[in-house]
Amino acid sequence: MPQWVIVGSDDLYPAAQTVCDYLAEKGFEVVKVGSLVTGKVESWVDVAVEVAKRVVNGEASFGVVVCYTGTGVSMAANKVKGARAALCNDAKTAEGARKWNDANILAMSGRLVAPEVAREILDAWLSTNEIDPSESENIAKLKALDES
Repeated sequence: MPQWVIVGSDDLYPAAQTVCDYLAEKGFEVVKVGSLVTGKVESWVDVAVEVAKRVVNGEASFGVVVCYTGTGVSMAANKVKGARAALCNDAKTAEGARKWNDANILAMSGRLVAPEVAREILDAWLSTNEIDPSESENIAKLKALDES
């Protein structure tokens, strides 16, 4: 059974399209949001919030958001209760975000991340399925912040 991924971008960056194509090649069902659907510039806030809400509501295994720097979409996504978006412009950061922070949304810069780097980031994200047990207390504290 394929896993669903929600991918949103505020513009048509090569990294965003690469993410969609690469995830589809790996057998994921990719749901596109924002510019990836409309073909025009969209609000990075709206894109990030839609992706985050759909991830938190269980419509996807995880989400990916892209804007010019990646900062705006990560900030907006993290305003949604239950979202844990991490800005990862390299593979090691993506690995750490999954392993140590239990991130459920991957944010990337459309300006900085070349297609090949986007694939490396996704490979690191996808290969990190287990949370480091030494971080379980911190992750629980992070999740508790959503309840306060």
